[in-house]
Amino acid sequence: MTSDRANSPTTSRTIPAGSRFADTYYAVLGLYPSASVIEVRRAYRELSKRYHPDTTELPPEVATAKFQRLNEAYATLSNPDRRSLYDLKIGYSRWNVIQTLPDMNEPMGTRSAYIDPTDRPLSSGEIFSLFILGLTLIACLLVAVIVATLRGEPTQILSHILFYLT
Repeated sequence: MTSDRANSPTTSRTIPAGSRFADTYYAVLGLYPSASVIEVRRAYRELSKRYHPDTTELPPEVATAKFQRLNEAYATLSNPDRRSLYDLKIGYSRWNVIQTLPDMNEPMGTRSAYIDPTDRPLSSGEIFSLFILGLTLIACLLVAVIVATLRGEPTQILSHILFYLT
């Protein structure tokens, strides 16, 4: 499982030189812009151990410059608001959503963002619900007829029922 994570594109430590993200904070951390917050933190911790002026073999000036750049990158990418602004600045969008536009030649009443209910068959639960609904309607009508008959006014109730059914 760790080998799969190490080979995933978001945790790769090299961004191609020709990429538009080659000179960004993401490149400093060796991540692609789609990296998660956890991946940003993991990359920062790993690289901070490597480039900290007290623990590296690099000359102090180089280590300090790399470590400061690493801290700038982490400070920006670990804060959601600052990261969003930075992503806008470098031209990366997290909102890549494919949307279909309605056909503008269709009349307004026929356009809908929802799937037509006739596009799919009814499920067994929906069929059962319709069956129960039908039985309930028939039972209510029978109760109304029985109550009207007991009160002695069946013709008046039946005329009302027939009126509502038509």
